[in-house]
Amino acid sequence: MEYNFREIEKKWQKRWVEEKTYQVKEDETKQKYYVLNMFPYPSGAGLHVGHPLGYIASDIYARYKRLQGFNVLNPMGYDAYGLPAEQYAIQTGQHPAITTINNIDRYREQLDKIGFCFDWSREIRTCEPEYYHWTQWAFQKMFNSYYCNDEQQARPIEELIQAFEQVGTNGMNVACGEELSFTAEEWKAKNEKEKQEILMNYRIAYLGETMVNWCAQLGTVLANDEVIDGVSERGGFPVVQKKMRQWCLRVSAYAQRLLDGLDTIDWTDSLKETQRNWIGRSEGAEVQFKVKDSDLEFTIFTTRADTMFGVTFMVLAPESELVAQLTTPEQKDEVNAYLERTKKRTERDRIADRSVTGVFSGSYAINPFTGEAVPIWISDYVLAGYGTGAIMAVPAHDSRDYAFAKHFGLEIRPLVEGCDVSEESFDAKEGIVCNSPRPDVTPYCDLTLNGLTIKEAIEKTKSYVKEHNLGRVKVNYRLRDAIFSRQRYWGEPFPVYYKDGMPYMIDESCLPLELPEVAKFLPTETGEPPLGHATKWAWDTVNKCVVENEKIDNVTVFPLELNTMPGFAGSSAYYLRYMDPHNNKALVDKKIDEYWKSVDLYVGGTEHATGHLIYSRFWNKFLYDVGVSIVEEPFRKLVNQGMIQGRSNFVYRIKDSNKFVSLNLKNQYDTTPLHVDVNIVSNDILDLEAFKAWRPEFANAEFILEDGKYICGWAVEKMSKSMFNVVNPDMIVEKYGADTLRMYEMFLGPVEQSKPWDTNGIDGVYRFIKKFWSLFYDRNGNYMVTDEPATKEELKSLHKLIKKVTSDIEQFSYNTSVSAFMICVNELFSLKCSKKEILNQLIIVLAPFAPHVCEELWDTLGHTDSVCDAKWPTYNEEYLVEDTINYTISFNGKARFNMEFPADETSEVIQSTVLADERSAKWMEGKSVVKVIVVPKKIVNIVIK
Repeated sequence: MEYNFREIEKKWQKRWVEEKTYQVKEDETKQKYYVLNMFPYPSGAGLHVGHPLGYIASDIYARYKRLQGFNVLNPMGYDAYGLPAEQYAIQTGQHPAITTINNIDRYREQLDKIGFCFDWSREIRTCEPEYYHWTQWAFQKMFNSYYCNDEQQARPIEELIQAFEQVGTNGMNVACGEELSFTAEEWKAKNEKEKQEILMNYRIAYLGETMVNWCAQLGTVLANDEVIDGVSERGGFPVVQKKMRQWCLRVSAYAQRLLDGLDTIDWTDSLKETQRNWIGRSEGAEVQFKVKDSDLEFTIFTTRADTMFGVTFMVLAPESELVAQLTTPEQKDEVNAYLERTKKRTERDRIADRSVTGVFSGSYAINPFTGEAVPIWISDYVLAGYGTGAIMAVPAHDSRDYAFAKHFGLEIRPLVEGCDVSEESFDAKEGIVCNSPRPDVTPYCDLTLNGLTIKEAIEKTKSYVKEHNLGRVKVNYRLRDAIFSRQRYWGEPFPVYYKDGMPYMIDESCLPLELPEVAKFLPTETGEPPLGHATKWAWDTVNKCVVENEKIDNVTVFPLELNTMPGFAGSSAYYLRYMDPHNNKALVDKKIDEYWKSVDLYVGGTEHATGHLIYSRFWNKFLYDVGVSIVEEPFRKLVNQGMIQGRSNFVYRIKDSNKFVSLNLKNQYDTTPLHVDVNIVSNDILDLEAFKAWRPEFANAEFILEDGKYICGWAVEKMSKSMFNVVNPDMIVEKYGADTLRMYEMFLGPVEQSKPWDTNGIDGVYRFIKKFWSLFYDRNGNYMVTDEPATKEELKSLHKLIKKVTSDIEQFSYNTSVSAFMICVNELFSLKCSKKEILNQLIIVLAPFAPHVCEELWDTLGHTDSVCDAKWPTYNEEYLVEDTINYTISFNGKARFNMEFPADETSEVIQSTVLADERSAKWMEGKSVVKVIVVPKKIVNIVIK
């Protein structure tokens, strides 16, 4: 029987569906294992060979854990909302739902061809009302919750309202946007709208004024990762900073828990450090600075309160509300011009750019420690969202402040003994003695830091700030609240209506609030989001349903929210929905959640190191607080797969002609390199006819060949359509089979490293599978498997493989597993082994990597069940014991030949045997032996002179 991979793979893919091989149910008799891939967005381009890398890696692990007896959940679905489908709809008029469904169908077709063990009965799509019902529900829960800092958890907003009614804000320690102070009587005296405005300051989901990346041409707010060099990633349209009223999530309230949780999960140190830096915990002091000749004052946050005596200027973020208040009339034009320029730079750009820009406000602040008036500047190296949006600048001890002071000629005042005010001295080390304050201003402040270490000086200054009511000691976090609204059509609708300008939630029983139809997907002529085009988008509070806009009376019928939720809304808790995807009464049933608990293995790209992983962890912790999620951390182990890069090919056109010269002859001509489609190149040899048919301008191309072939040049680059190096997995599957594709992607290198795709090497893996097949069938297709007992050599080869692959899978070292398979099959082939005792277990070990061929051969061996339900073999150390040892024989340290000895042979016998060997006589001729060194089980070195 011939190895016909096309028939075999179609046969088993069909059988898996018919027999529901990969459907999984909760089973208390088995230990669970939850494998998850990061939610894919189904783009119109479909998959290229780089996309399945992580899926294959997780699929191998899922199959392996199933073979070990675990009840494995391995689901798949689609993050189906997003800007690409909406932009396509704007360009073509085709509804985003149609585009999305077509893209999903294409993805599904490609995924099925590769043979993944996904439980498709659990498939979810974020654009389906049955799914976003629970995204809307979670949002409502967040709206109706506040965060208690004392209990470190979300609590119902009703509890906060009761507290306000009894004691006002007295003794409150809750997360908020602005620290408010009022009594119970003052609270009770407020009207409904005023109370709602106050509560908005405490809700976990709230409306707030925030600086956003605004793209006018797209008519929407963009996330930082959707903006590149000041323009939108999609379309290349200008993006400016703009303050807007947006829905936000109070992620910052969970900052400390997000930090603490990192110590409980199995993630790489580098990824944990990335998250720690993103959260950015810092301990310091908030200090009040008064504005000279004014009643105004403002707050700064500093981790180095001991450097207060070195402050020589202040800096405000361009977005700070203080800018307008502190800019003098003389400076107004210059300041406004500067603000206009900074609008075009995102925060990410400003953080990355080290260039110095700024403008003087015209005002001065009074240093509370020295009494000095210091100038207040405005610069984009200060960010409004971090700290207070204002800083005290100590240029002698901070690199950014130093660069700013040097650029604008401002004073630089050192505070540390031996400091030469150079950039090398910024990070003062422990143990360096601080100078006392300047003699001419000492009477203003009785704080002395002389003789203290840096750490001691910081603590003493913080205590002084607190005791003298100059500010307060505080822990600060860099983590911002998440902007949670987009001015788009294709996204989850907010279950919100507006009464007297304030948001209210529609009844939970009325969820989901479904996305309405609109005539246009662009913003309205008056600048409203696309939902402004909907004619039936109002909420009837009496009948609890959506009605026509014309019925809005602001008495019982009110307008609905026109923004939609951002992309991360649907992908923040999808792992919970996979556990119980068809439940229409809850996000996940409590009992089912208690069984699956959390994701045991999460596989995805490093691009999600901050955004998605921070938001998902926050979302899960909130659901944990409200009793939905069983565990605080959703992802126990995380593996980031690397990127598969493209291997580009080039042809060389002779200038001013349609003639192309082969690689090794190109230096003889004046040529221009052109990218060529890698799919018409094989082993760097160009298919000439395919090239002529590729593009019309090459139809009459001529070629200068070498040895009758056109050899292309090559380079490793990012896989991209523009470089014609995108390899479609369908073509690989059609030519070599899915099992070859799966094994080759793993063979390219370690899962977590980036590596180039090189189709030239795939033949080796394909030949390996055919050789594996030949252990069962001879060249004439005759079945060769026998029931003869295995020999010691055959058992040794098999068990060496089992030990190696078991270890490799646990470490995700799949590339070395593929090498081990090749070695084992070569050994068994040399031993002419076709024994069922060996092949039975060999199939099981190979099955996670090449499931189709293994299912076929497992069936051939007479098994009636799937190889997926076999038992993972354990290796026997007895079979791995070496009977003989191969020694390298060296003379004066240079290896000359090898000899075999029994494993238990004595050094004396080894030494005498080596010296008596005729090959030794050749190297010792005319020389005397000084000594013989026998390194057990390794080498024999004979020292001669």
